[in-house]
Amino acid sequence: MTLRLQPVQVATGSYDVDGQLVFADGLLVAVLVRLSDDHNDLAGMWFLEAGFGRVVTTELALFADIDKAQSWIEQRLAHAA
Repeated sequence: MTLRLQPVQVATGSYDVDGQLVFADGLLVAVLVRLSDDHNDLAGMWFLEAGFGRVVTTELALFADIDKAQSWIEQRLAHAA
C-alpha cells in the first residue's frame, strides 16, 4: 500500500483551511486539516476531518504531525485488510 498526499484548501467554516487529501493506492481514504492558531495549544496539529472506508472513526483523531497521521492511517488500513 502506498499513501500519497495532495495539498488542498478545506472549507471547514473556521480558519482551519490547510489540508491534505490522503490517497491509498489511488483511492481517497482521508481528509486531514491542520489546526490554526485559534486552537491555542493544539495549533499546528493535524485533525482527521473525514475518513472513508476503513479510516472511518467515531473517536477524536488528532496527530502531532503529518507523519503520525499517515502512520495511523496506514495502521487502520493494514489491520482491517
